[in-house]
Amino acid sequence: MPSTMSRRGFLAAGGGLAAASALSGCSALAAADDDPGTLVVHSQLGTTAPGSPTYLSALDRFRKENPGLKVRNLVNGDDLAQVYETSRLARKEPDVVMVNLYDKTLAWTDVGATVDVKGYLDDWGLRERVLPVALDAWTDGKGRVRAFPYFATNWPIAYNRALLDKAGVDRVPATGDELIAAAGKLRRKGIAPVTVGGNDWTGQKLLAQIIQTFLTEDEARHVYATGDFGGRCARQGLEYFVELRDAGVFADKAQGLTSDSMTTQFNTQAAAMQSAMSSALAKVPAEVARHTDVGGWPLAPGAAHDKPTILRTYTLIGFWISPNGTKKIDAVEKFLRFMYRQDTVSRFIKEAGRDMALRSDTVSSDFPLVAAAQRLGGDVSQVLLPDLFVPPSATQPLITATSTSFTRGTSAAKVRSVLEAAYRGA
Repeated sequence: MPSTMSRRGFLAAGGGLAAASALSGCSALAAADDDPGTLVVHSQLGTTAPGSPTYLSALDRFRKENPGLKVRNLVNGDDLAQVYETSRLARKEPDVVMVNLYDKTLAWTDVGATVDVKGYLDDWGLRERVLPVALDAWTDGKGRVRAFPYFATNWPIAYNRALLDKAGVDRVPATGDELIAAAGKLRRKGIAPVTVGGNDWTGQKLLAQIIQTFLTEDEARHVYATGDFGGRCARQGLEYFVELRDAGVFADKAQGLTSDSMTTQFNTQAAAMQSAMSSALAKVPAEVARHTDVGGWPLAPGAAHDKPTILRTYTLIGFWISPNGTKKIDAVEKFLRFMYRQDTVSRFIKEAGRDMALRSDTVSSDFPLVAAAQRLGGDVSQVLLPDLFVPPSATQPLITATSTSFTRGTSAAKVRSVLEAAYRGA
């Protein structure tokens, strides 16, 4: 995929960052000061992120198996990409970066911030470990593999059957009309219907999913690559979203909710439905999971899909190799071979409920909703996750536009306007 950011653009963006305030004591800027016998890994795993305990345990095992090799783990949250870019500009970047393919990272390989790993993947005999669909997702339009694929995720809708039963809804809604009817019954019982983080990325993804109700995959790719929401089928999707929103399908004041408030509402049974990726499904309490089903988003008449829809992605976390990492490539190879081992992968599935972009027969037995989402298969239709196609400069403006979109009373024409405005200058 052609880059949307030039090398000059990357340097200009990075040069304007407030490095002193953005970087902590475990920052990546110190990475290049480590001795050649220290592998520096930069990750979001290590605090409260799902899978962190398993990851830290894996690092301990790796150190024990490789006593002559030190591993330094740098941890950042949502600001990881910005922190990494700053360290790269100073040529002090870590050797390996664990992050998703999204927003800023889409341009990294193209501008030389990270390297094409295709040769390493083949030379180390690890290609066969990767699901073909995951390898396709991490390969750009020039045939370069941006990173070693690792985490994936399913993104179905979670339905609390007990709350639906309490409201007199006798089955999981499969159509828009059934969803609107269910929302009315739930509200009369004081239960929020669909909770969603309308003020962050969770709302942006659900909005994109609903808009695609009448779009084929190729049409959806065009819409999200160009920001052209004016086609007939895209406008139908916008109108369907507005119809559902103004009928009260979404929780009150959804435009101000976040992913955290969304999961809290669902997990405390204040809301009956949520759009939940695997990491959210893994956090549903056992007493709630016992009476929760997972499925797709209900369809409208004339939809381009024959079954309710879900999102799915294989680009949640990959292992990116930096230019500094190529100077320690033997250590990087040992680390990646270890992380790709069946026993390591299985622990992430069993202990953390993570979906993987790698081949494995292990099942998330302690995470029944994650396992149920893995089994959905042909019961649902998959729509396009827009992350790989949205220009990086439009990513955050689209989230702002999402909040406006979830504000009740906003017309379909206005929703289209704010979405298209997010692309101006992209």
